[in-house]
Amino acid sequence: MNPRSPAFILLFVVSMVAASGNMALQSVLPAIGREFGIGDTAVSAAFALSAVFWTIASPVWAKRSDLFGRKRIMLVGIGGFVVSMFGFGLAATAGLEKWLGPMLAFGLMVIARSIYGLFGCAAPVATQAYVADRTAPENRTQALSWLASGQGLGTVIGPALAPFFILPVLGLAGPLYAFSLIGLVVFVLLWRSLPSGEAVRKPSEADKIAAKGLWRDPRLRGFLIYGVLVTGVQATNISVLGFHIIDEMAKTGMAARQAQPFIGVAMLAGAAATLMAQWGLIPLLKMKPNELMVWGAGLALAGNALSLVAPGYNGVVVSYALVSMGVGFARPGFTAGASLAVTAREQGAVAGLMASIAGVSFLVPPVLGVALYELATPAPFAANVLFLAAAMVLCFRRPEMRLPPSKSGGGRRRKATAQAPASQPGPEGAV
Repeated sequence: MNPRSPAFILLFVVSMVAASGNMALQSVLPAIGREFGIGDTAVSAAFALSAVFWTIASPVWAKRSDLFGRKRIMLVGIGGFVVSMFGFGLAATAGLEKWLGPMLAFGLMVIARSIYGLFGCAAPVATQAYVADRTAPENRTQALSWLASGQGLGTVIGPALAPFFILPVLGLAGPLYAFSLIGLVVFVLLWRSLPSGEAVRKPSEADKIAAKGLWRDPRLRGFLIYGVLVTGVQATNISVLGFHIIDEMAKTGMAARQAQPFIGVAMLAGAAATLMAQWGLIPLLKMKPNELMVWGAGLALAGNALSLVAPGYNGVVVSYALVSMGVGFARPGFTAGASLAVTAREQGAVAGLMASIAGVSFLVPPVLGVALYELATPAPFAANVLFLAAAMVLCFRRPEMRLPPSKSGGGRRRKATAQAPASQPGPEGAV
């Protein structure tokens, strides 16, 4: 699949908009929580429910994408994003304007976010499978890296635009309404413009059994463990960032709402570092998945280590940017590595597993990270250093991660290159 094709560009936009909205939410959530008077750890813990739903629902939508086609499942995901963001904005407005008590409003925010966990996960599952179906194994790392860079660009756009949508009438909920509207536009574009012959395959009983066992499949075990470790660290860094900056700026006498632009700048720095990796360094260096994973974990480890010795706002920004660059290497590394480790007929199931990792990463790590942060500021960063060290050890110890992708997986992988795409695409297969 050509990254310059209209279909790929549209998938890129789908990834970008979802990431933009989520990062805009992350940028305003700490200030909303502080204005509600809710503890930082409670804010993080409440949103673990959405992560639970995301983890459970991702494999389900992966199977549905095999049965009903990738495009239809993408529409479900974008639709869930739109409803979730708009509902979250309404609940936040009700609490901020004192129409409802803060706990009731926050409960409605949790329900709105859970809608994203249940349905929003369908979009990344289907987009990854759509691209994998239509990309030869030798080009898949680059294609999935470009797709992942859509998320990276979204992490730039979300924090950059969020302050402009904090308007007198809408307040901190403004960005949520704005990205809900943007998501609706993308839904219409996807529905009308993405090519799809809807020629899907019916998975055999053997396929269903294989998909259920992929969590334990030795071809994937290392990639899954690595993915959970690295994305868990990223989730912790994202969740702690807003509170950390608010506290750093409070030392200068600045209120939580006034610190919002500083949070946006830090997120922009992290997003720029991610894009530097995915748009510049990965295409330039042409790294293999195992190399991406080693460098990714190493850079993220260095960023968290820097947080331990570089206090102050500037130190927070530089550390977060370094972590983001590392994850920019790591995510396409383990995603492409897992995709290349299995056959063409298993791409939908693997895409579901990769999406589940995102849910798992937001189950415990953010709650634990914020709780550790409230206990002692350096604690979450020290824990992240240990997790990333374990991820680096995996890269050198696990055979499926240590060997070049063209050699690991043996004959099963070579056989996959000759098979038809898993979804047996119609006219869209030529894009």
